[in-house]
Amino acid sequence: MSDRPGSRTVPPVLPDGGKGGWLPVSTGESGAAVFRSADGTRYAKCVVATDAGDLEAERDRVAWLGDQGIPGPRVLDWRSGDAGACLVTGAVSGVPADQVAAADLRASWGRVTDAVRALHALPVQRCPFRRDVAGMVATAREVVSRGAVNPEFLPVEQQHTPAAELLARLVPQVARRREQEAADTVVCHGDLCLPNILLDPRTLDVSGFVDLGRLGLADRHADLALLLTSARETWPDEERARAADREFAEGYGSPLDHDRLRFYLHLDPLTWG
Repeated sequence: MSDRPGSRTVPPVLPDGGKGGWLPVSTGESGAAVFRSADGTRYAKCVVATDAGDLEAERDRVAWLGDQGIPGPRVLDWRSGDAGACLVTGAVSGVPADQVAAADLRASWGRVTDAVRALHALPVQRCPFRRDVAGMVATAREVVSRGAVNPEFLPVEQQHTPAAELLARLVPQVARRREQEAADTVVCHGDLCLPNILLDPRTLDVSGFVDLGRLGLADRHADLALLLTSARETWPDEERARAADREFAEGYGSPLDHDRLRFYLHLDPLTWG
């Protein structure tokens, strides 16, 4: 969904009650209110009290990943109470990878590959968070039962199919996907699309990962499905997209299982709502 500037009142849980010149962020995919400090150095994400637990979990993920040496935001402030909760993080410099030209994305593609490989190489025994397929399916069941799936998040060919039918197509695969996940678990970002990868506009190096609320242990293909699909929106044609997939697999150092990629690409949109 879109968050229009000026469409939200300033939450009382913002630092200084919002008197420090906090500006609404214009876009977002969650129901949270997101603000940027006037000097651009901080972001504040605010939620109502009933959603405070989810935001606290995101806070813990941001802090944990920062301790692992993976570039991303830092936790600067946290406040919660009857009025809601607010997480303040340091801004990560750079531009979202979906906002650069195809030539620049191609130039940075090897560095994006390296950054994802480093994230996925973190020791799984250190990670206290999960994003496993069982949890994803449980979330999808809940979202589908509420009729809350956003058709715009679905692949074009599925946008006119009832969400319950889409989920029913995936359920018979779950046992097999759990077996594969057990043999191929890594620390996943959880929403590894190009807008959540920031690039230094001068060097095209990866300056950090953002939007870490779904970080956790999962099959690597849950991340790779979103990354490769979102990159296709930048590549000029299908030939370039397939070449980029091959280049990624070579640099990443692990073959791609296209059946698993398809499964997670179809499951993920059912978990947002």
